Amino acid sequence: MTAPAKTEPVLSARALVKHFPIRSGGIIRRKIGEVQAVSGVSFDIFPKETLALVGESGCGKSTTARVALNLQPLTSGEVRYEGSELSKLSGKEMQRLRRSMQIVFQDPYASLDPRLPVNEIVAEPLRIHGLYANGGRERVRELLRTVGLRPEHGNRFPHEFSGGQRQRIGIARALALRPRLLVLDEPVSALDVSIQAGVLNLLEDLQEEFGLSYLFVSHDLSVVRHMADRIAVMYLGKIVETAPAEALFANPAHPYTQALISAIPIPDPRKERTRERIVITGDVPSPANPPSGCRFRTRCPKFANQLSDSERERCVNTEPELTDHGQGHPSACHYAETLQLI
Repeated sequence: MTAPAKTEPVLSARALVKHFPIRSGGIIRRKIGEVQAVSGVSFDIFPKETLALVGESGCGKSTTARVALNLQPLTSGEVRYEGSELSKLSGKEMQRLRRSMQIVFQDPYASLDPRLPVNEIVAEPLRIHGLYANGGRERVRELLRTVGLRPEHGNRFPHEFSGGQRQRIGIARALALRPRLLVLDEPVSALDVSIQAGVLNLLEDLQEEFGLSYLFVSHDLSVVRHMADRIAVMYLGKIVETAPAEALFANPAHPYTQALISAIPIPDPRKERTRERIVITGDVPSPANPPSGCRFRTRCPKFANQLSDSERERCVNTEPELTDHGQGHPSACHYAETLQLI
């Protein structure tokens, strides 16, 4: 995809922090610690652009998406949508702004009310915002056609549809209020591979037709490569590398990004057998007690095998900043070096 010309961002996030308290058992539940789910994340999303957040499960990408939409309160930081700081808006002001910011959830079945027919599910946002009386029924039929479903099936219930069709229903509901920004939280991870391509192609067509901006959350780099203009790689609550999609795949600089890309299968068996593999070992550290300095050092192959004692000491004591070390895009590694892996 071709990145759009950079103008003013639709959504701008600065130094987002989200901590969840850990409480003791018993009658008096005292706070005994906190989970550092998101730790100082910043990004911009521009008109008609797709920014992807990628990383392993538990890295904080879904929490980042939710706090960016003000679905969960921030511990600290700032989110602005078209210049308005979300945390300072009143309830009524935030409700009006919700028309421009919508989300498609990971599980297409759990996110739909099983007691309502599809027509009512798609119409619900219109009713909440007082827009259904003015042509709402035809709007629902139009939305179902837009996402590739037959309007006459609107009287059916979610369990009567396949997984891919249910996700299309969720997309239709998200589009009901004509938003400018869609957050796509693992939108195809619960679908069969044969169905994923159809949903991804639909999302691309809708973006072109309606001029949408996407925040695309995924752990699947092959999906992200197909969809994203820019990619931000997250690890343990922090962005460790960000770049235009093709630049990231062509020249990844952070060891974690390199490991993720080296795990993507290549359809050429000969290249697949001879390509370089970067394997990371061990478990992801607890976000309640992240490592000092570089959070990735406990699993980093470069830290374990290539660095001197003085270089390791720097990784242990000094947290690397997200900055360009000469690779053409920023990464959070003291000793970043690009590798060609695909």
